[in-house]
Amino acid sequence: MEHAGIAFDHVRKEYPDGTVAVEDLSLEVTPGEILCLVGPSGCGKSTTLRMVNRLVEPTSGTITVDGADVMSQDAVQLRRSIGYVIQHVGLFPHRTVAQNVATVPGLLKWDKARTRARAEELLDLVGLPHGKYGSRYPHELSGGERQRVGVARALAVEPPVMLMDEPFGAVDPQRRRSLQQEFKDLQRGLGITVMMVTHDIREAVILADRIAVFSQGGVLEQLGTPDEVSDHPANAFVEDFLADFGALSN
Repeated sequence: MEHAGIAFDHVRKEYPDGTVAVEDLSLEVTPGEILCLVGPSGCGKSTTLRMVNRLVEPTSGTITVDGADVMSQDAVQLRRSIGYVIQHVGLFPHRTVAQNVATVPGLLKWDKARTRARAEELLDLVGLPHGKYGSRYPHELSGGERQRVGVARALAVEPPVMLMDEPFGAVDPQRRRSLQQEFKDLQRGLGITVMMVTHDIREAVILADRIAVFSQGGVLEQLGTPDEVSDHPANAFVEDFLADFGALSN
């Protein structure tokens, strides 16, 4: 799997009603890293993430993935080439676990043998052995197991980058911590580039190589390692945000 970076160059997103979700964002996600976006509700984190795969289209500026402008690519093909994991997973309820994992390979017309082998490989990779879980349906799984299936599905065609929006938010706190560590180990093994939105600053500290702290309008207040952000807040906004979430008391 090739490592790929993501770059935002003076990106703005203004909606037709005049709401500015992201004002003027320049940011790079380096190949192979986990970058977590944090900040108060409504600060443009998810909008920023979704502009990468064009679920939201920027008003101006340039976003590139592996050096290629996302707006110059077919939107459907772009989305199929980028892993995407959301909080409530979005598994197809009437398809088995294996069939869910095989969704994108099927859309890309992979042959059945290759698709089946890839689904088996990925379920084993995320700790859900195909022989035990492949024929189950989503309603037969726990929240954590469904989230693992979502990760496996996002990895199905070896995407160069993965976008994750509150991926573990619906999982109970105790299970969430082990899932976070398992995902970090998985990411390290694959070397995939991850851009993740989380409301949980502790999750960001556990997972991220770097943390981007946003304020209203998608303004980037600080970008640094977890230690840099926690130990040396760039300004009063970052310090107050961390304090509100108890990050400075640990």
